[in-house]
Amino acid sequence: MSQENRFAKATWQIMEQLLEVDNLEDALSGSLETIVNTLNSEAGAIWFLDPKTDRLCPLFHIGPADISDITVENGLGIEGLVTKTGKSIIVEDAANDARFDGSVFDDNGLVTQTMICVPLNNLHDVIGCVQIVNKKDGKHYDKEELQLCERMASLAAITIEEKGLLIDFKEKKETLISLKDVIKEFPSGDGVSRVLKGINLDIYKNEFVVVLGESGCGKSTMMNIIGGMDFLTEGTILVEGKDFSHPTDAELTAFRRKYVGFIFQSYNLMPNLTAEENVQFIADLVDDPMPAPEAIAKVGLAQRAGNYPSQMSGGQQQRVSIARAIVKKPKLILADEPTAALDYTTSIEVLKVIEDIVKNDGSTVMMITHNPEIAKMADRVVKVRNGKIASIKKNMHPLHAEELVW
Repeated sequence: MSQENRFAKATWQIMEQLLEVDNLEDALSGSLETIVNTLNSEAGAIWFLDPKTDRLCPLFHIGPADISDITVENGLGIEGLVTKTGKSIIVEDAANDARFDGSVFDDNGLVTQTMICVPLNNLHDVIGCVQIVNKKDGKHYDKEELQLCERMASLAAITIEEKGLLIDFKEKKETLISLKDVIKEFPSGDGVSRVLKGINLDIYKNEFVVVLGESGCGKSTMMNIIGGMDFLTEGTILVEGKDFSHPTDAELTAFRRKYVGFIFQSYNLMPNLTAEENVQFIADLVDDPMPAPEAIAKVGLAQRAGNYPSQMSGGQQQRVSIARAIVKKPKLILADEPTAALDYTTSIEVLKVIEDIVKNDGSTVMMITHNPEIAKMADRVVKVRNGKIASIKKNMHPLHAEELVW
């Protein structure tokens, strides 16, 4: 397909997404993905200007760099310069461009070489910019590619003006866990298989983050490393700023016991113990647990505390497993497909409990799921593809569990 035809097709896709889709957030992130793919680029971001702070925030971004919680002062950097002046910029050679003094991507797993940045102009103001970084073939961006980006930005700005986009510029969150250039390899025949190929991701305190990806993409391996159930091959993992890349056995045991709660697809309850006894068994492993009856009550099973697993439904057993996770009062809860074996009604009941944990207990929940609908209730949605972070999207207005439909 010729470049002209590819660009025409991309324009139609963007128009369909922006002008015909009710969910503007999904339309904007989908349009960015269309541009990044059409221009065969490594990364891209849509930045919005917070008028209260005069800083730019990346609400959608694609590529291996996690820039979720980074802000840029209006007027500084290429992003700020484009937003301040309202004029597009092509950077052909970042290393030798006087306007380029580094990029937020450069400190987060990506070296900027070339770039397109175009303003989001509505009828009154510049409200942000669209940024595309690095052609995968190493070539420069040309004027036709710039025009495609400007077309997308114009359509986006018009749609935002017409439909309205309520942006909640939340305060910057503290980082709980930070992965930097994490690589994981496994022995395979005479060589090794690289499952994680340079993961860069920050996980924040008191957030609900959903991880999506095809089977075999590396998302479970990433979660296992975060939870101390596996070890990285290369790279760095920081826990509240402290290097935890190569913990001792004692440090690892203490971390898993006191810091992390686990929820799995299989409930893993001990069949000869009641619901409360299953929870108390975990509580006895830590110094300052939540009382087991309180944990059981939090998941709505106070009346079932004396029941054995065989006397409970699948959803009730999963809620007991959640009670086991929260009884330790962990800072981080890792949930691997916790609703996969449940029907819709039961899944919503379980998700309500998880929502309440984030809202009222102050824990961070990181969930792997194949169900994209669940991602709508997350603070951030992380997509993993082929061992790397493919994209990260902030949900400006997360849904409540009871609002989900599938």
